[in-house]
Amino acid sequence: MFSRFELLVGKDCICQLNQKHVIVFGVGGVGGYVVEALVRSGIGHITIVDNDTVSLSNLNRQIIATQDTIGKKKVEVMKERILSIHPDCDVHTLEMFYLPENADDIDLTQYDYVVDAIDTITSKIELAMRCDQKTPLISSMGTGNKMNPAMLEVSDIYKTSVCPLAKVMRRELKKRGIQHLKVVYSKEEPLKPQVSNEQTNKRVIPGSTSFVPSSAGLLIASEVIKDLLK
Repeated sequence: MFSRFELLVGKDCICQLNQKHVIVFGVGGVGGYVVEALVRSGIGHITIVDNDTVSLSNLNRQIIATQDTIGKKKVEVMKERILSIHPDCDVHTLEMFYLPENADDIDLTQYDYVVDAIDTITSKIELAMRCDQKTPLISSMGTGNKMNPAMLEVSDIYKTSVCPLAKVMRRELKKRGIQHLKVVYSKEEPLKPQVSNEQTNKRVIPGSTSFVPSSAGLLIASEVIKDLLK
């Protein structure tokens, strides 16, 4: 099943990827595509972490969201999809909302790579602190209110600009002495979403597309694969 990829990287690299274990935090608009690409690239062991269920509003951008999966746990839907693609993949699911309070429940040093595809800033900071100089980590910055996937870039957090989430992360990581963090972010100026009655934590929910979060997820997956094969 990996013969076409093997033409590019060789049989030894396919065998190498089969031995790797990647943990992905968040399997939504960005994380779902990360997982999809990693599994299709031959990653043999994957852990997915998410506490959410598929909702109607996920249909415009999340690879696991269909009319048939609405209301189901995202980790279970993602696991089923993974095994339908790569039946021999070793899949672990953690139904949890990762926070500093429960971070000790996961030993990040047991993984070959950590992917942060979650929205909560405190959780992103916690992952950065725990992985710092111990486990490779790549973090997704904001993809909401963006329309142009060509503006996405891979960078160190301290070289980012424009992205409001990256600005907060730069400030908070600097306070904590974190000197480096690989991220995918967009230089596109965020659009102002039109008025909506939906609110989360007293803020207007950002707008989203089918193509920016997915592109960010595929870009992240490409970095993970390249780093693991170095």
